[in-house]
Formats: sequence, structure tokens, C-alpha cells
Amino acid sequence: MDEIENERIINVDLEKEIKKAFLDYSMSVIVSRALPDVRDGLKPVHRRILYTMYENGLSPDKAYRKCADTVGSVLGRYHPHGDASVYDALVRLAQDFSMRYMLVDGHGNFGSIDGDPPAAYRYTEARMSKIAVEMLQDIDKDTVDFQPNYDDRLKEPVVLPSHFPNLLVNGSTGIAVGMATNIPPHNMGEVIDGVCMLIDNPDATLDDLMQCIKGPDFPTGGIIMGRSGIRAAYATGRGRIIVRARAEIEEEKNGRFQIVVTELPYQVNKARLIESIADLVKEKRIDGITNIEDHSDREGMRIVISVRRDASPQIVLNHLFTYTQMQSTFGVIMLAIVNGEPKTLTLKQILQEYIKFQEEVVRRRTAFELKKAQERAHILEGLKVAVDNIDEVVHIIRASKSVAEARQNLAARFALDDVQTKAIVEMPLGRLTGLERDKLEKELADLREKIRDYEDILAHEARVLAIVKTEALAVKEKFNDPRRTSIEAVSGEMDIEDLIPDEECMLTLTEFGYIKRQNLDTYRTQRRGGRGVSGMTRREEDVASEMFVIGTHDYVMFFTDRGRAYRLKCYEVPEGTRTSKGMNIANLLPIAQDEKVTSMIRVREFDNESYLVMVTKNGVIKRTPLSAFSNVRKNGINAVTLDEGDELSWVRLTSGDDELLVATNLGYAIRFKESDVRPMGRTAHGVKAISLRENDKVVGMSVLRPGAFVLTVSETGFGRLSPIDDYRLQKRGGMGILNYRVEPYGNVAAIQVIDPDDDLILISSNGVIIRIHADSIRVCSRPAKGVLLMRVGEGNRVVTVARTTRSDEEETAQPEDDGSAEEGGATEEEIQQEAQEPEMISEDENTQE
Repeated sequence: MDEIENERIINVDLEKEIKKAFLDYSMSVIVSRALPDVRDGLKPVHRRILYTMYENGLSPDKAYRKCADTVGSVLGRYHPHGDASVYDALVRLAQDFSMRYMLVDGHGNFGSIDGDPPAAYRYTEARMSKIAVEMLQDIDKDTVDFQPNYDDRLKEPVVLPSHFPNLLVNGSTGIAVGMATNIPPHNMGEVIDGVCMLIDNPDATLDDLMQCIKGPDFPTGGIIMGRSGIRAAYATGRGRIIVRARAEIEEEKNGRFQIVVTELPYQVNKARLIESIADLVKEKRIDGITNIEDHSDREGMRIVISVRRDASPQIVLNHLFTYTQMQSTFGVIMLAIVNGEPKTLTLKQILQEYIKFQEEVVRRRTAFELKKAQERAHILEGLKVAVDNIDEVVHIIRASKSVAEARQNLAARFALDDVQTKAIVEMPLGRLTGLERDKLEKELADLREKIRDYEDILAHEARVLAIVKTEALAVKEKFNDPRRTSIEAVSGEMDIEDLIPDEECMLTLTEFGYIKRQNLDTYRTQRRGGRGVSGMTRREEDVASEMFVIGTHDYVMFFTDRGRAYRLKCYEVPEGTRTSKGMNIANLLPIAQDEKVTSMIRVREFDNESYLVMVTKNGVIKRTPLSAFSNVRKNGINAVTLDEGDELSWVRLTSGDDELLVATNLGYAIRFKESDVRPMGRTAHGVKAISLRENDKVVGMSVLRPGAFVLTVSETGFGRLSPIDDYRLQKRGGMGILNYRVEPYGNVAAIQVIDPDDDLILISSNGVIIRIHADSIRVCSRPAKGVLLMRVGEGNRVVTVARTTRSDEEETAQPEDDGSAEEGGATEEEIQQEAQEPEMISEDENTQE
């Protein structure tokens, strides 16, 4: 074979090429085909169908047009895929058993609940429904972005303006690559009531929203059994809803009973259901049924199941619920595209995204109308000048040799621009009458009033939200209808929290922000000095930074280095295995890219007696009542005002009468009364806790309690217990006393106040975790070195220590002790040196509240 000139062969790794190609394919399916956008609730094919109908003028007041015409237009303009895919999507939009509120008004055979296929698109006709007009209203007023179509000939909308929350109202079903969505439809009135509630009260809880939005409302009716599945779906984005057919037991004249089914669960095929019941009767899995007849007609569904005289109709009905699709489970997965990325959303998040989108629509529409009004007012101002000086204007125009010269002379004489002079020379003589002059002045006055109103709207978010609410209520007024699906309580029903065992677990957070929840049994107790077990899979440069023991039903409060506070229920943090990396905290909390969570605390309830004490890395302390954080928004609230360069590094829950111990990296500590720090407001600055030496920083703050010991752990893995009385009580703001000799033994990694019957969990910078009994650690006076708690490899260090309750299960490990523990405390020389150090108590009370 002859060689081809300029032949270019690129060698590629087949595995990498397949991975890249499949990733590109999967992202295309996820973003551009199978999943709906959170803003208008539509997939691209549905959006293109509606926009094509809008372009073709197929409004509800116009005649129907063949579906073949619409399908061809969609294919040719925007959707270069199979015609069957477009027609199937169009048909679904016109089916009253698929859509809660149909977006297409179909004429002809569009299929049935029995699974009958629709007629071919050359026979059927369609146009937009009345509610579809609300999806496209104001699309010509620059309310949404447009993008080029597949061949750059035309522009298509990225999203429709959608003046109602279509994602919830009509739901969505789609299977992408590696993910799927299954959002149930809802009642229009309920959803809009939920939108209005969230506009009026952005801090509304799920319970508040569920006062408005009771649950899904399927087009085929049915009965939802219990509210726990609904609550789980709304709270987490995932849940299982049990839906039953609506069936009644009726007595015939001959004394026999029959079961009459009038509504089926959503997406259940009636013909297949009847067929499956007949098969079960033949197989004798269901006993007592003598006949099944389908009496359904245009008035509605009616399946009549005759029951044998000696059989119990209730038992037969229960068997039908158990063995057939007369009771089915709707698995809710509220997954949608948000800012180009697929996300699982809670009910509140979907409503928040919709409100945010509608704010943008109103702002863009108002800006568009403002621009139009300003342009028209500008022309009218020119015309007004002309009318007021009409004799001179006529003279200038008559004296000019051409229209261009006339416009130029008018501009020079009256300081007008091209737009105004063009309007003047084109002005008909009829505008010169007194009546027309009055109309012109009135129009100009009206325009100026509108311009002021538009500018006021754009300047005030409250007005924008009020317009969103008003327009949503207008849609509700037009299209609201009664619920079709009822919700019935189930005896002994458990809520989502009741389904989750209330047990202690461990939260772990890495430097790069990966968090996971684990059962405490994951870490078996080892003897001190062991090497530990691997705690997580992580990036090579990532290190574990924070651990916390908490109950699954408790609140987790997160505090960031920027002084922001966030709140979750512990069970909302995904559970992981011992070696899993966990989930990025950014998927749970709306923190900034460079913002870092520095503290997590456990809160049972937000009472008035407890306080949150916060200490920054530069030694500033602040005390705020816990009740001030009872209503933490989803996007967080400010917990403290920080100085430039400072970070919030430690937070503790206190009773109001506690004593505190603050320790530093260079081995100093200060003990003082909590009452030394007066209570401050949530946004206050704080006061000085300890005067830091050069290059020092706070590494821990603990609440002291009687009978406990102070554990000090060095970064090199050594640690000791010391009696609390070793730390004399001082006033806050001093330089503290010597806690640990860091020069020979390494800087302090952390301190903890523990009881002898506690267990300790230590974590190193390379992700290794060890659990040991606290009573295996020697009690020494400060500033003793202590004993070896954990062997850390070269280049690694201990970064975090957490205390937990005692576990009696013990994994045998060789006890290692290098014999370097110091029996005594500080030397006489060190004590004398410490006594000579000034206490330097600061009385700086600049709280800046």
C-alpha cells in the first residue's frame, strides 16, 4: 500500500479516549436532554416544542394545526433528532393523565391510560394551551437569554420565562447517565401559596411550607398513604411515596359485594392492571374474585371487580393492594439542572431557585420597558419642541434643500439628536392640532410617570418581589383547581426522624472541606501508642482537620473562618465508610469557594440559658446567647465581626457560669470565668481572651468541669493529663501561664477537657485515626511532656483530638511506651520564670456592637 502524503497519525490511549468520549456523551445527556431546568421545569425538547408553537402563532385562540407541521418545524429549527422523540414529547404534553396542567391542547387521538398509542402526527392537530401562554409571556421583552440553534441560523431561548413553578406543578421524569429524576406533579394553588409564603418569610421552615404544599397532586388522583414519605422527599430531595387506587366496596341488590375502582396511581396502565388481576385470579394467588369489568367512559374511570358471596371484600381489596399496581410506590428524586449542573434539591430550594429566577425575569422586563419608555419620551420631547416652535420648524424645513439638510438645521437650531429630528420631519400635519398637542403632552407626562415607576422597581428588591407575588397570584386565580389526590394518615406512621436511629456518630471534616458521618463502632479501641487505622481516602495533599462526636438527631452548627454560622440536622450529612472521602461541604452549605469551616458544635435545642463562646485565632473572645441562632437561614448568618486578617477558630457551648481554658500553639494557656466576657449581640466584635506572643495563635478552647482533667496533645503525638487546679484562675486578657514546653517536644496540636472514663480519638495529618482509653494516659503536672499517644510518621503531625464515650470492645495492639514520660511537673526554674511574667490583663471593652 502506497504511503499517503502528509499523513498524520495520532497515537491515543484507548482507555482514556473511551473515558473522555463517554464523559462528553453523559454530560450532553445530563445537561441537554434528559433533565429539566429548575427555572422552567422543562427539558430542551419540550422547551423547543412550545417555543416553535409560539413562533408559528399557535395560540389558544387560533385554529389547530397538524402535529406534522409542528414536529417538522421543531426538527428543522432547533432539535435535529428523531421525529418520534419530538412527537412523543408533544403527545405527553397533551395527555390529561400524564400532565397535571397540559401545556399542549391536542385535537385527535393522543393515546389513552390503557396504553393505546396516539395516532400518527399526520392525523393529529395541536396548539398551545392557555396555561402554556403563561410559560412564554414576556419572552419578547428580553426576560431570558437566547442561544444559537444547532446550525447558527436562528436563536432559541435558554429557558422560558415561566410565570408559574412548572417543575413542581407538572413534575418531570427523566433518565440520564448515572442519574435520574422523578419529580411528582403538584396542585397549582398550593405551590403558588408556597411561593408567596417564602416571599413573605424567607426563613419559613419545611413545616411552614407544608402548611401550603400538602403533597403531590397527581392528574389521575389516587390516595397518598401517610406523610412521612412526602416529608422525606421535601426535606432531602429523595423519598418514597405510597399511592393507592381509590376503591370503594359497594353492595349489589342481590346482597353480593363489588369493588369499584375510580382512580389509579399515577403512571399505572389500566389495561395491564386488569390483565394482571385476571392472571392472579387464574393462578389462585388472589381468591374471591368472580368477574372483572371495565366500565370506563368519557365520564371517567370505573373498574368493577365482583367478589364471591362467601369472600370478604375487604380482604380481597387488601390482596389487590398487596399484589397489584393498585398500590404503587412513587420514588421521588428531585434532581434538576441548576446553573448548568445537576443537583438534588429540597422543596424549599426549588421554590427559592424559582423566586430568584422570577426576580431576574421581572428586573429584565422592567429594564426593557424602561429603555423603551425612555426612547419614546426622548422622541416626544423633540416633538414637543417642534410643536412649541412650529412656525420656525416649518420655515427651517421649507428653506432646506433636502431632508438630510433639514434634519441637520433642526439639530443645530434646537439642540436635537438624529432620532428626534427624524421624528420631526416625519411628523404628519395632523399632529399640529390643539387636540393632538394635548395628547402629546399627556403621553409624555404618562411616560415620565412610568419611567419613575420603573426606576423605583429596579432600585427596590421589595417591589420586585411584590410583582413576582402579584403575578403568581394572578396565575393561581386563572388556573387553580381542587386537589385530585387525597392524603390519608396511616396508623402508627413514623416521620423521617423516627426512621433514623438516634445514636452517636462521628463527623469528620478535611482541610479541603470533605465531610462524612460514621458510626462510632467504625473505630475499635486500641492501646495508646498504636499506629491507628486508615480513616479516609483522600487527595495526597489533603489532611483531616476537624472531628466531632454527635447524635444523629442533633443539630450541627457550622462556623466558618469568616465568622458565618450555618445549621443542619446531623442525619442530613451523608453517611460514609471508614475509608471513604465523604462529600464536599459545599454540597451541603452555601459557603464561598475560599471560605472554610473551622468549628462544628452539637446543639440539642436552642434555649435561652445557654451561650455560644467564640474565640478567634488572634485571641479575641465573644459570648452570645444560643437563642440568637435559633433561626439560621439556609444561606447562613453572621456570627461575629472579625478584624482584618483574623479568623474564627473555636466555638463552644456554655451554661453561662462556666470557666474557660484557652490554649495556644506555643504552649501557653489561660483560665478565666465565662462571666468575664459580657453577653453580646450576634454581630458584635468581641474582647481580648489572651494576649498572644509573637507568631503564636489559639489552638483550642475548652469548658472546664469539676473532676475532669486537661488533656494536652503535641503535634509529635505526645500527650498528658493535668489536673484543672494546675491552671490558676486569672482575668481574661492576660498572657497566660506555661502549659507545655514546645521547644524540645513540639508545638501544641490541641487541648481537651476529659473524664477518665472517656475515649479519645486522635487524627493525624495523613488521615490515620486511633482510638484509646483516656485512663491509659498518665497524669502529669504541666508543663510535662507526657507519654506517647500516637506514633506519627516523618513529616506528619497530630491535627485533631476528639473525646467520646467509652467503648468496651478493644482491638489488641502492641502497647508502645518509649519511657519518656516525665513523672513530675515543671522544674523550679520554670515555675520561677512563670511567676515573673506579667499577667497583662486587658480591659479593652471595644465590643463594637
